[in-house]
Amino acid sequence: MTTSPDRVAGDSFVGSTLGERYRLDGLIGRGGMASVYRGEDLALGRPVAVKVFAEAAEGIDDAERRRSETALLASLAHRALVRLYDAAHDPGSGREFLVMELVDGRDLREALQLGPIGSADAAGMLADLAEALHVIHERGIVHRDVKPANVLLEPAHLPSRTWNAKLADFGIARLIDDARITRTGLLVGTPGYLSPEQVTGSAPGPAADVYSLGLLVLEARTGEAAFPGPAVESASARLVRDPDIPASLGADWVTLLRAMTAREPADRPSALDVAVAAATLDTSPGAAGVVTAPTVAFGDLAAPATQAVGGMSPSAVEEEDDSTADTRILPAPDRSFFGVPAASAPAPETSRRAARISDRHRRWVRPAIAVTLLAAIATVVALVIGSALAAQPAVDSTPAPLPEVPGELGVHLEELEEAVAG
Repeated sequence: MTTSPDRVAGDSFVGSTLGERYRLDGLIGRGGMASVYRGEDLALGRPVAVKVFAEAAEGIDDAERRRSETALLASLAHRALVRLYDAAHDPGSGREFLVMELVDGRDLREALQLGPIGSADAAGMLADLAEALHVIHERGIVHRDVKPANVLLEPAHLPSRTWNAKLADFGIARLIDDARITRTGLLVGTPGYLSPEQVTGSAPGPAADVYSLGLLVLEARTGEAAFPGPAVESASARLVRDPDIPASLGADWVTLLRAMTAREPADRPSALDVAVAAATLDTSPGAAGVVTAPTVAFGDLAAPATQAVGGMSPSAVEEEDDSTADTRILPAPDRSFFGVPAASAPAPETSRRAARISDRHRRWVRPAIAVTLLAAIATVVALVIGSALAAQPAVDSTPAPLPEVPGELGVHLEELEEAVAG
């Protein structure tokens, strides 16, 4: 995306000042729900990103609730979160707007147009974003729209990293009342990255963000969206099948991505589990992980353009693929159409508990421990029998009773003695 500080023809907000404080200098991008501008905070003299919502997006004009929610979101400080500075209602235009950190970089959606990214960059990005989700989940916030356009790539200042990933647009669902923005029978989201529970109309929990992150990282590794196509087709596909995860990514990647994109929320790991697992992924040059398309090193990208929250391109308001378009207000799906009766639809997830990746490792370790114990028991039995036989006179063919051994091993020895005597 290229930032243009110049006035955009036909855009009445460029050059205006919202809330008598935030001057809008140029349009960065426009989507279905809002437009993002590069601006300046006249009170503090710093550059900011201002997201101005469309007229239909009402809900943050309640001053008391706005102050409460803004204070909560502004308190979330993390290197992988785009900071929220302010949220307000502009009386002059009648529009709601957010003021956020301006990030110098590009969004992941644009970067992926050059091809998939390598395993090392993908693992670093996954760790950053999962840790950011863990922070907001701990405060009771669900993002609900994790997608490439909401991942900003900021140039890093360390030789070991070329960029840092930042998650944008978190908490908007809290600032804008769901009941007012969605209206009855509607839902908000980006079809290509919705979780199965969002598709069926259930209230999303933290596990929904983990699912969306799994689809995002899978696309980053392969260069292909997991559920492409028109909105309804893309959204409904995940109710009947899991995403295709190529074995060429490597066993550890496949295991983690498969767990993150499990159809049942309770079967997915938590965001914290994902962040920990991402640090252990095999990213060595010789490891499995070669995909069919050439991977892109982010250090080879052209000089980044200045970006803001949302990552929306001024010249690409409409997407060729509905599944990866900007956040949209979509008709809520008919659950009977997907084969899910309304009465049996999944209930909202109320617990933060998710399946732990370590459970999978325990399934592999327990059989090995059992085999080792059996071998040890067999060795002890052989030694005891050998000692007992050696102590008997040569003319006495009746074996002496085996010595008493306490515990489970003694039970096995008694069974062995009965079998020999019988």
